Amino acid sequence: MPIDFRSDTVTRPTAAMKEAMFAAPLGDDVFGDDPSINALEEKVAKLFGMEAALFCSSGTLANQLAIKTHTQPGENVICHKDAHIFLYEGGGIAANAFCSVTLLDGPRGLITADALKNAIEPDNIHHAKQSLVSLENTMNKGGGACYDFAEIQRIADLCKENKLKLHLDGARLFNALVESKESPADYGRVFDSISICLSKGLGCPVGSVLVGKKDFISAARKQRKTWGGGWRQAGLLAAAGIYALDEHVERLKEDHRRAQEIGQTLENLPYVAGVLPIETNIIIFELKDSVSPNGFVMELAKHKILAVTFGKKAVRFVTHLDINDHHIVELKRVLSQLDFA
Repeated sequence: MPIDFRSDTVTRPTAAMKEAMFAAPLGDDVFGDDPSINALEEKVAKLFGMEAALFCSSGTLANQLAIKTHTQPGENVICHKDAHIFLYEGGGIAANAFCSVTLLDGPRGLITADALKNAIEPDNIHHAKQSLVSLENTMNKGGGACYDFAEIQRIADLCKENKLKLHLDGARLFNALVESKESPADYGRVFDSISICLSKGLGCPVGSVLVGKKDFISAARKQRKTWGGGWRQAGLLAAAGIYALDEHVERLKEDHRRAQEIGQTLENLPYVAGVLPIETNIIIFELKDSVSPNGFVMELAKHKILAVTFGKKAVRFVTHLDINDHHIVELKRVLSQLDFA
């Protein structure tokens, strides 16, 4: 099999996770009686110190439900210009919530409180009502960059002062948490809603969870049904999520260690122009002008190594559950032998 660095979404359930899945008690979640889904939702809500949770088929669905539930048509969402909710969710803010977007800039995809303060508009008949701010942690386009929690708190204070809701696209939040002193409950105290992905670094086959207040989750559940997202016997998937939260969080540090090792190798290669700082499991690097990212990725594929281009001059590697130390050795061997002279 190829060594797959395209994304941490490519992970496959471990044998132990499969055992947990097939042992899961099942019911019909639309009727609210799938015990495994109920257990997952209760577990995640308790973990974040929030009132309720909703199991969703994807991070995109969880994020889009949050945006739709927090806003009214014609309102405005504030996010970074490189945010997943803006770039990679099919125009869902416009198509689903009928909202416009205020796009902020900031290093490595991170918003600052000062930038947000400057973007907040006074109430004016000419402007769309700003109702929601969304952050992303870790930041995919920023190479897995992590927010300083003190900056998040300053942003949250601004949101409260200006009656703005605050959502977190926490698709890779646990990658940030294992590298920081904060807990999930710390995040639950400052955000109105949080989405977490189970099918990336945590290694589940499918699924994300949205957390928030009871009334918010009740409205999101109704909207999920409207969009055709109701589950039946999906407790099989929820059981994978419970297992992942119990067994796969701390091991994320192994992914981060391997990402650092790859980054150190890339920095010394003659055809690499630069590597973004590596904090978690995402490595983004730029190639020199003489090297085509598409050609580079195709050359890797000849050696049964998969990666993706990530912009005009950049390539992305992502480490994950299915990448081991032998794979890193092979990647380093191949990278050292490539010649683009």
